[in-house]
Amino acid sequence: MITTYLEKCRQLIDTVEQQKAQLQQAAQWFAETILAGRMVHVFGSGHSRIMVEEMWPRYGSFPGFNPIVELSLTFHNLVVGANGQRQAMFLENVSGLAERILRNYDLSELDTALIISSSGCNVVPIEMAEEFQKRGVKVVALITKEHSDQSTSKRKDGLKLSDFADLILDTGAPVGDAMVTVPGLETPVAPGSTVGGALIVNSIKAELARLLTEAGQPPKVLTATALVGAERAIELFESAYDEHAHRLAKLYAEVGKKTVVR
Repeated sequence: MITTYLEKCRQLIDTVEQQKAQLQQAAQWFAETILAGRMVHVFGSGHSRIMVEEMWPRYGSFPGFNPIVELSLTFHNLVVGANGQRQAMFLENVSGLAERILRNYDLSELDTALIISSSGCNVVPIEMAEEFQKRGVKVVALITKEHSDQSTSKRKDGLKLSDFADLILDTGAPVGDAMVTVPGLETPVAPGSTVGGALIVNSIKAELARLLTEAGQPPKVLTATALVGAERAIELFESAYDEHAHRLAKLYAEVGKKTVVR
């Protein structure tokens, strides 16, 4: 079973590699946003939150991203009871929540967005992409295409995340996500979308770092002490977090001045 799963993961690498042109396009859009002093908004509900945090902040990552993670949609640890998974899955399909989340930010057409949803069928990620597009923000959707194609949207009009995307990226995972069939077990185990998603996120990140560096604005990368020493690591962490704060401040400075407070 271990060998089977690893072989399936190697196939995911091939699927991601086949999307090289799309990955380069995403990196180019994100570079234009960051070079303009703005932010790339990254959103995922449920387990898609993992990809948000994979982008920023973590070792090997750099400022320029606004990680939008709603705890009510992503807090899985308790499973049942207060703050349980049932509530999170319910809220993930409440229409209007995406608009209320984005009401916190003063968005610009210079911004871009990465929306992650394996099925691309839950209401909040779909409406998040829709709201971004209404504001002139380019949307990159990270989905599992085969799974999304065979799934039914939770929106009444049947539209999916892919319907509100300027660019679509595919994790390469199969329908249902799980990749290993165990003899005697009714349903498969061991999902693949997280692996494929991480490959995509970090491929974009690497290409983006190249573009920023070649443009004369090399990113401040969060780097381990073991690699650069304690003093340099602290310097990089502090400067990266400061830059994040300064970029984020622009998203709040004009909030409410252009819209009606509800």
